[in-house]
This record gives sequence, structure tokens and C-alpha cells, in this order.
Amino acid sequence: MSASAGPADLDFEEQRARIRRMLDEADRMSAERSKLFAEQSKFAAEQAKLAAEQNKFTAEQNKLMAEQAKFTAEALKLERDRALAPWQIILGCMAAGAAFFGAGAAFIKLIGP
Repeated sequence: MSASAGPADLDFEEQRARIRRMLDEADRMSAERSKLFAEQSKFAAEQAKLAAEQNKFTAEQNKLMAEQAKFTAEALKLERDRALAPWQIILGCMAAGAAFFGAGAAFIKLIGP
């Protein structure tokens, strides 16, 4: 009986071979899954890094927009001052003329009749 292999022995060997193939396939799938998890972790870290960089750029953009608003307000003030400068000169000259007129009148009154 031991000299010849019967159909039951072949079925048993075939089942063992099939189980070995399934275990090998499971090991390959497990290794592939581990590799995919590692790659996913790498991509998640890269995504977090990009999100932090985007937040940094957003903060920089907000800072630049605030600076632009400050410069715009300063430009509007300078434009207003430039428009009012001739009036300041005119009013200053009028005030100086009035002061000279008053000083002259006081001087005339002082030495006059």
C-alpha cells in the first residue's frame, strides 16, 4: 500500500499545494497592502506639508493685502494733501498779509496823530 500512491493521496497533495499557493498569495497580498499603507502614509505626510505651506502663503497674502491697504490709504492722504496745498499757501499768505496790515495799522496808530 505504501508503494503505490492512491487517488486519496493525490487529492491530499493537491489540497496541500493549493493551500500553499493560497498562503503564498496571502503573504504577497499582505506585503502589497503594507507597501500601500506606507505609500499612503507618505502621501498623507506630503499633503499635511502642502497644507501647512498653503496656510503660510495665505498668511503672507493677508499680510501683503493689509500692507497694500495701508499704502492705498497713505496715497489717498498724500493726494488730498497735494490737492489742498495751494489753498494752504493762499490762506497762509492771506494770514501773513492780515498780520502785516495789522502791524502797519498799529505802527501808524502808535506814531500817528
